[in-house]
Amino acid sequence: MRIAVLGASGMVGSRVTREAAARGHQVLALSRKPASDDPAVTPVAVDAHDPAALRAALTASGADAVVLAVRTEPADRDFLVGTTRTVLDAAARTGARVLVVGGAGVLRSPGRPDLLVADDPAYVPDDLRPVAAAGVAQLRAAQEHAHGDWVYLSPPALLEPGLRTGRYRRGGDTLLTAADGRSWISAEDLAAAVVDELESPGAERHLTVVHRDGPPAA
Repeated sequence: MRIAVLGASGMVGSRVTREAAARGHQVLALSRKPASDDPAVTPVAVDAHDPAALRAALTASGADAVVLAVRTEPADRDFLVGTTRTVLDAAARTGARVLVVGGAGVLRSPGRPDLLVADDPAYVPDDLRPVAAAGVAQLRAAQEHAHGDWVYLSPPALLEPGLRTGRYRRGGDTLLTAADGRSWISAEDLAAAVVDELESPGAERHLTVVHRDGPPAA
């Protein structure tokens, strides 16, 4: 596949770029200051804050799939929603599939299907509410868009750099916990889950993953 990764210099995007290239895919690494010495990766300089430039870059990319893996600190809800719409606009023209690496806040709280993680203080303290709310708005923007070929992947509560084990458990729209009771995954294993989903799409429009002990999934 030809895969465009927006946010390719970030924690998740850089690992998705590396994972996809290692599997033999052609990767377009889109970011403000892209760089790569991997012959399978083509750096593309584009500022996601410029919708016209981003739309043009994606339209010209020839990508079969686009991975949207951008985040801001502090949370910028308008930017996240706007960028998601721009990516979906471009994909609607080219026919590319879009995988949005979103947030855990849009998942349902375990044991409380009526409560989003974003609204559960057990998982989201007050200082992280804006981040969770931005993720909820991002999912709503995708759901309201006319382009139908997209999937939203929520990480578990904790996402951090670590080891690539290839071991993860997949779920739907409810937060998952690992065998040790934590809701976590390494960014490397999340990247593996992203590329797995692109290679073998599931039926879910919204999914999540969590670390799993034991042998890799078949």
